[in-house]
Amino acid sequence: MDRSGEGYKSVDKTQNEERKFLKCFVPPLMAAIVALSPLCNTPVSLGQTMDARKGATLFHRACIGCHDGGGNIIQPGATLFLKDLERNGVDKEEEIYQVTYYGKGRMPGFGENCTPRGQCTFGPRLQEDEIKLLAEFVKSQADRGWPSIETDGE
Repeated sequence: MDRSGEGYKSVDKTQNEERKFLKCFVPPLMAAIVALSPLCNTPVSLGQTMDARKGATLFHRACIGCHDGGGNIIQPGATLFLKDLERNGVDKEEEIYQVTYYGKGRMPGFGENCTPRGQCTFGPRLQEDEIKLLAEFVKSQADRGWPSIETDGE
């Protein structure tokens, strides 16, 4: 180093540039780490994804006529939004399954063994595993506020 201190100034300048670079680089890096963290995004198996799509496809086939977007065009107080499901005592998957299978009020039942006959749909019936997928799908959508849904394209 020379006596004028020029060597020290260039080291300080280099360190300042490195600090500026790190200050710009670290926040986006931390955001990416947090966003990709398993704490923020629970892992979803391929099977769960496929079941959700099958549930969405079934919903489009059997339910969307009355319940588009989680609403209810027949009975406005009986939507598929969580607040209405809770108020009507059907906010658990098993309860949603029962209503879908046997019907309730103006909602027809879709189960293969649904009775009495007047409470059941006149359209095609659903198998138990299909109603289970529908109940899981409706509960999941209700918990998330009915975001847009993706189907299998069937």
